Amino acid sequence: MEELRERPGPPWRRWVERTGRGPAWRSALLVAVFAQIGAGWAAHAQSGRMPLDGFARLLLLLGPALLVVRHRYPVAVVYGVSVVTLVYVGAGYPYGPVFLSLALACFAAVVAGARRAAWGAVGLFWAGHLLIGHWLYRWLPPAGDGPTPWAQELGITAWVLAVLAVAELVRVRREQWARERAERAAAERRRVDEERLRIARELHDVLAHSISVINVQAGVGLALLDSDPEQARTALATIKAASKEALGEVRQVLDTLRSPGEAPRSPAPGLDRLPELVEQAASAGLAVDVTAEGGARPLPPGVDLAAFRILQEALTNVMRHSGSRTARIRLTWQPHDLGLRVDDDGPATGDASGGSGNGLVGMRERAAALGGTVEAGPRPDGGFRVAARLPLKSDAVDGRDGHDGPEEVL
Repeated sequence: MEELRERPGPPWRRWVERTGRGPAWRSALLVAVFAQIGAGWAAHAQSGRMPLDGFARLLLLLGPALLVVRHRYPVAVVYGVSVVTLVYVGAGYPYGPVFLSLALACFAAVVAGARRAAWGAVGLFWAGHLLIGHWLYRWLPPAGDGPTPWAQELGITAWVLAVLAVAELVRVRREQWARERAERAAAERRRVDEERLRIARELHDVLAHSISVINVQAGVGLALLDSDPEQARTALATIKAASKEALGEVRQVLDTLRSPGEAPRSPAPGLDRLPELVEQAASAGLAVDVTAEGGARPLPPGVDLAAFRILQEALTNVMRHSGSRTARIRLTWQPHDLGLRVDDDGPATGDASGGSGNGLVGMRERAAALGGTVEAGPRPDGGFRVAARLPLKSDAVDGRDGHDGPEEVL
């Protein structure tokens, strides 16, 4: 769990992560409203420009309309908005919010990875504006207009470059964070694979010899069952001894896979020992509040054990990695599922405290073996949450048929 409990990033990270991924029509509608209202103010302030007419209003709507599909077609949108803006400027209408659509289109194109299209559209607009402002103005409205002041040209250039610079920064940051998430996910997958390989090697070493002895002695017992019952009995005794020894060695292997400091494991723990777990946490300085919703009832052994271990590991991680000294456990009993939730208010201490980093992996493996799920991560309001869902009826649980066997002994 240590790899997911990371320190919070800068306050603007959430905005950067979500930029360009929400519904496009909302921002397009906001730009359209602002352009219509702002252009009216600009017309009053720039009396030398052409008054706003129906064509101007149409152009002010066309730019935001193209923005609705900017996430799907960033290249076409950025060039289209650039042309619309040039037509607006060439028609002699007042400067103002019309440039907002172009800025948003360029921003969306850069963030989407269409950098060349964004720079190309900006270059097209800049070249067209220079052409209009210093040559074509003689034949374009308004009548008697002079060349565009170079100070204005520099201001527009600086504004466009600033928009592109911010977009590039957002793009670089998002790519960096995406790589970090991919690396963490790959590292977690490697740990899962390594842990499974280690368990497989351990169990192979423990069981190979004993199972071979059992197989040979079972064959001897079957062959001599009628002709030499005494020898067959000896073979069965050997099978019993070998299986007992194998079970003891498997217990030792499983003991090495468990975290240190756990509660005693005989008999197998379940939710009936949750008060003991709460008491152990209290002795370590962690106050735990337990609430339940729904009617409690007996659980299948596998679900009962998994529920206890998940709660145990979650509380252990609160003690190791959270600055909070309180935790809240909520049990939700549903007809077909058992819901588990452990919350703490944080903040993360950033101290590994000697953990192996496999706590969350182990919880997920336990839940997955029963057909359930475990989700863990920071809460929106701060702190950390572990939420698990364990089905009360699954093939992994019901397959025991209620008989005592090696699975339940282990």
